[in-house]
Amino acid sequence: MTTDASDRGSPLARPGLLLRSTQDVLGAVPYLLGFHPADSLVLIGLKGEPPRGSVHLTVRWDLPLAAAGLSRILPLLRKEEVTQVIAVGYGPGPLVTPAADAVIELLRGSGIAVLDVLRAEEDLYWSYLCSLAECCPPSGTPYDREAGPIAAQATVHGLVALPDRAALERSLAPAGGAERASMRRATARVAAELRGRIAGCADADGLAAELVADGVARVHAAIGTYASGGRLDDEEAARLGLDLAVIRIRDEAWTLITDDTCDAHVRLWRDLTRRLEPRFVPPAASLLGMAAWRGGDCALAGIALVRAHDVDPGYSMANLLMQALRHLLPPHALRERMPSPEELDQEMGGARAAWLLPMIVLLEEPRPGPVALAG
Repeated sequence: MTTDASDRGSPLARPGLLLRSTQDVLGAVPYLLGFHPADSLVLIGLKGEPPRGSVHLTVRWDLPLAAAGLSRILPLLRKEEVTQVIAVGYGPGPLVTPAADAVIELLRGSGIAVLDVLRAEEDLYWSYLCSLAECCPPSGTPYDREAGPIAAQATVHGLVALPDRAALERSLAPAGGAERASMRRATARVAAELRGRIAGCADADGLAAELVADGVARVHAAIGTYASGGRLDDEEAARLGLDLAVIRIRDEAWTLITDDTCDAHVRLWRDLTRRLEPRFVPPAASLLGMAAWRGGDCALAGIALVRAHDVDPGYSMANLLMQALRHLLPPHALRERMPSPEELDQEMGGARAAWLLPMIVLLEEPRPGPVALAG
């Protein structure tokens, strides 16, 4: 699944990058996005009075721009009190120039200062706003795409710029080989145990209460494990993957994503998105999408939500977050509406057997796929 703009921005900048020049801006973009862009338009919004300002949000669109183009960006810039903008188009002139013209036209008379509109291709850049040959020669100005002071600053802050967006997508690819085989065996053991407990249960509501309490405890423990640099073993991961099928347990995890904990959440849900058997992936991938979005990594958020959608196109949490990204909503728009765990208990009441239905569906043995015959 694709969208007209692949990576919608978040009003949360990556930390600690001090930008003093055009070369610094170009050096920072891959770290603001998490990868080196190609055939893209990137808009950086800053807050503060010129000539100073702090990066507040970053938005990337695929080029050429789709029909909707930049229609939603101006209301977002105003809502987020952005005062200055830098735009960078990546690619050849015929691809970038229409988008650059659209940015200039959109922001003309808006009250938002356009510091520069640039085009970058390979190791050269050009400015659409400067015609002075001594600083902006027609042949382009060279810059270092890989090294420089910004790369050093970013490394110190633990930021990474992957070679391209495809590399970011591959970082969420399902585990394979021996890792997949081991995870599949662990999932089968956990599923068999749960099927046995459900089949032999005389008190369905009581079992639901027990499973929900255990699942909520496992969510808290898993977040702590990843916050301290640990990792769940296969059986723990499989059990948590099943827990998340219960909406009350998944929403517990959702409410625990905060500015202070989102890094641990990203590590946890990223790991589970890769390791879980495909049918268990949507809750973990959706939580990864929320945590990445909360941390300002909208590219990772979008890729995670596509993973969830590909497995279950009707999964409501993934669809809700995808709509939020498409409409350029900032993370706090949902954060302010999320209840606390205590409020979840008040709203949802005590656990009931019906809560386990999504888990029971997942516990059904998957039907084997078609067998390919050798020709």
